[in-house]
Amino acid sequence: MRKYAVIYRSVLMENLQYTVNIILGFISYFLIIFVFINLWGYMYAQPGTRIAGYTKEQMIWYVMITEMVWFSAQSQVVSGQASVDIRGGNIAYLMNKPYHYTLYILTRYTGEWSIRLPVYAGLAAITGAAMVGTLPKFGLPAFFASAASILLGITINGVFKLCISLTSFWVEDAKPFQWLYNKLILIVGTVFPIEIFPEAARPILKLTPIYTVCYGPAKLAVDFHADMYFEILRAQILYLAAGVCLMFFIYGKGVKKLYVNGG
Repeated sequence: MRKYAVIYRSVLMENLQYTVNIILGFISYFLIIFVFINLWGYMYAQPGTRIAGYTKEQMIWYVMITEMVWFSAQSQVVSGQASVDIRGGNIAYLMNKPYHYTLYILTRYTGEWSIRLPVYAGLAAITGAAMVGTLPKFGLPAFFASAASILLGITINGVFKLCISLTSFWVEDAKPFQWLYNKLILIVGTVFPIEIFPEAARPILKLTPIYTVCYGPAKLAVDFHADMYFEILRAQILYLAAGVCLMFFIYGKGVKKLYVNGG
């Protein structure tokens, strides 16, 4: 584990030097939140209105939290680095290093979002309190439950994006699959909660990464219930375990393919 800790610290120090990128992300985040605050403000024009069971404050905070997760989890390391290494042949060198390649990529990814997540969380808290107001039922249980769920959600997102990148062992370019995955998470899970969609579609959506990456953490923050927390936590643990097993399986098959073809 010590070697991964060294990698993690080096990535932290590296990302602290690129504060300009984080500031530019702030601008994009703020513009998106400003648009949605005005959009939902228009739709909740009549006082006391609830849409899919959400109050105006809950709906806006839901979007702010999911966008916070979305911006924090953006990383070229899991979405593109593996593909570049495989296509360029650098994987033949890296897979012989004294660490597992996939865990190396995930460690670098963790180092990146460890910088971005606290900063975006602070920005979301300040923006939300100033423009919307605080959530009336948000207490310590909701805070700790949603915080743990956010960490798991970001990790699950990285694992599945890395699984997609590892398909570059067989396909020439994994970018179209990354694009489809990103749009699924962004449009279905980030912009709108699951309750917005038809009732028949909700059980299907709960079986996708949407439920564990974006919806679950935000739902716990805006409408915390202990039974829902354990339901979401169970789903996240199962998804993370399945994703890690899939990641090791794809990587193992890819490495074996390289050996068969002579590297």
